[in-house]
Amino acid sequence: FSAIRVVLRGKAHAEWKVVVSGDRRTVRDDQYFIDDRAVIWGKAEKPEGNIPILPRGQHQFPFKFQLPESSLPCSFESKPGYIRYYIKVTVDIPYASPPQGMKYFTIIGPHIDCMDEQYLKPMVGQDKRTTCCLCCKRGPVVLRTQLERSAYVCGESVRLKANIENQGEEEVRLIVRLMQYIEYFIDRGVLGVTKEVQHVVLEYKGDSIKPNSISKWDSSNLLVVPVTPPSLLGVCRLLQIYYVLKVNLEFEKSGDDLHMHFPITVATVPFRIPNSQQQPVVHYSVANDNVEGGMYIGPEFLLGQVYDGTYPGGAPENREPVVLYRPVYVCVVRNQQRTPSGSSQEQMAAAAHQH
Repeated sequence: FSAIRVVLRGKAHAEWKVVVSGDRRTVRDDQYFIDDRAVIWGKAEKPEGNIPILPRGQHQFPFKFQLPESSLPCSFESKPGYIRYYIKVTVDIPYASPPQGMKYFTIIGPHIDCMDEQYLKPMVGQDKRTTCCLCCKRGPVVLRTQLERSAYVCGESVRLKANIENQGEEEVRLIVRLMQYIEYFIDRGVLGVTKEVQHVVLEYKGDSIKPNSISKWDSSNLLVVPVTPPSLLGVCRLLQIYYVLKVNLEFEKSGDDLHMHFPITVATVPFRIPNSQQQPVVHYSVANDNVEGGMYIGPEFLLGQVYDGTYPGGAPENREPVVLYRPVYVCVVRNQQRTPSGSSQEQMAAAAHQH
């Protein structure tokens, strides 16, 4: 061997096909967040004269890289684009193809704390409709809502209250949806293109509310945020992820609705009750398969499968594919708290989360 080289790389990639003047073309773009290199054995330059000799046997070479202080985007996998972090080791062998090894790992980021003041301010909304029939004015239908806070970690319950006043002539129903929006960008001059994707992260449908009645609703534990990638705005130029809570009051017959939208931030540091010794317990899990970031597995991460990456349903029946890597995201273990003097394993997980 002449050298053993290690590369630490963080990279975003976007790619899809477009039709330009009748021709189908592939557009792609890359963005690098980390590109550090080190030689952990041998010499960086090709040695002159005698080539270093590594004796036969097993060898271990410690190495470390310092992650940048700047905010790094989370690891993310989807068909139009991904954000990946990996270590690549190359063994330089004179006059031979160099063996390589790669290890992917997950970055938990960016740092978004539910306790930041901007997320703790309640948001309120109101929508109202009055119907008329043959010049006979009906009573109003009014929807009033209050969102207790606007940032949540996966596993936490969205805190929403709604007051519904139905003085109209038809039944109404409260429907709440948390929507995920992903925008991909490729800047290539005249071929600069964008792609937008949206998914329903969670949905709640209430009971019918009859005319001439008033209903009060509290989300309680009905709107638990499933595992989904965190909000990603202004950190990666190739893609951004944001979430919107849509609150609708649908009229059963006419199909009309009252509606309001609240921006929701999916955070990476959970809410803590002020002045409490109890701290939320966090763990890490792959995203649900109904959201972008959880429904796709890159073919390079599937062992021994000829596979287009669509998940699920693409794998042969009765045989689970061997998945080499999937990114994970911060989750709160519901109904479990720990004190600051929790187990060392929990403290290690918290430390990994902070970094």
